Amino acid sequence: MKINIVCDDKYEAQKLAALIFIKEGKETFITGILNVIKNELVISLKDKSAHSILLKDEEGVEKFADFIQSVIDKEHNLVSTKILQHVVEVVKE
Repeated sequence: MKINIVCDDKYEAQKLAALIFIKEGKETFITGILNVIKNELVISLKDKSAHSILLKDEEGVEKFADFIQSVIDKEHNLVSTKILQHVVEVVKE
């Protein structure tokens, strides 16, 4: 399954891609969604840190939260992330 997440800008896209997936070990760092505030998503990582990501709109936040929940629940694994300007393409299997 593949999803395109439209972030607020290129920096937010780079931050999202870096925080949720490390390519070398095919490892997912995100462990949960702590809060959603309009177009802002606050995620929790394995190291217990929290990070804010700004997406383009509230619909994108909802779409990403639905997509990533099965990864958090360990039903799916992330395979790759790809950054195209301010859009992050995320693939899970």
